[in-house]
Amino acid sequence: MSTEAEERMAIRIDGREVAEQILANVASRVDSRRRRGLPPPHLAVVLVGHDQASETYVRGKRRDAERVGIASSDHRLPETATTAEVVELVARLNHDPEVSGVLVQQPLPLQVEVAAVVEAVDPAKDVDGFHPLNAGRLLLGQPGILPCTPAGILRMLDHYGVVLEGRRAVVLGRSNIVGKPTAVLLLRRHATVTVCHTRTRGLAEVCREAEILVAAAGRRHLVRPDWIRPGAAVIDVGVNRGPDGRLSGDVDPEAARVAGWLSPVPGGVGPVTRAMLMANTLQAEEERRP
Repeated sequence: MSTEAEERMAIRIDGREVAEQILANVASRVDSRRRRGLPPPHLAVVLVGHDQASETYVRGKRRDAERVGIASSDHRLPETATTAEVVELVARLNHDPEVSGVLVQQPLPLQVEVAAVVEAVDPAKDVDGFHPLNAGRLLLGQPGILPCTPAGILRMLDHYGVVLEGRRAVVLGRSNIVGKPTAVLLLRRHATVTVCHTRTRGLAEVCREAEILVAAAGRRHLVRPDWIRPGAAVIDVGVNRGPDGRLSGDVDPEAARVAGWLSPVPGGVGPVTRAMLMANTLQAEEERRP
């Protein structure tokens, strides 16, 4: 017989399960294009230096691409590369007719100007969804490529039947990569959205108002169980590596005793983000060669 504590545990939002569904759909559509005689989509990844976390992430992307029939290639520059050298490589990939999507892996070395590199990517090949043109389309509600993690967060909520319309959503984090675009996507789905951050006064009280809480502040276990509204859907986007090398999120795992739904770290947002990259690469290819 289950104990009362076990009965109160949140539903685990399994990112791997959601990613499997996305990848299966992509694989089916890629196969359909192949049977029509069309070449596979091609994802080109630019890596500057040898960041260990980036190397691990890129290996995962490569496995996903191989699984769904997407071609992939890595284009490496040394740690000492300049902004101009990175932009030049991106320009070559923009003009390569075999390349469907270009992804510049971040973080970049300190001497490389991130904004200049992001803006150098052809918006039609911007599978990260970071280019200002695509960001503007997102804000205006126009069709375009969506950032992988925010789009994946909504896929996760939809997969588990979490109603968004009319709900109070709180996004903890204001980055251009996760926080801001997630807030916009939630607004587009008719949620009432508050964006807060680590300098917000009364942060715990703001989080407790959330029926849907997206934690993307980048601070290990910042969100404690008493910050969470009972029954809320909580998406933990945090990726924090401790001294022992283990990953942990922005949400204390004990929050599972309060929340209605909770995504784990690892095994939550990460696999879905990679799966959405495959979906974006296919979308870019479908739009240029229907």
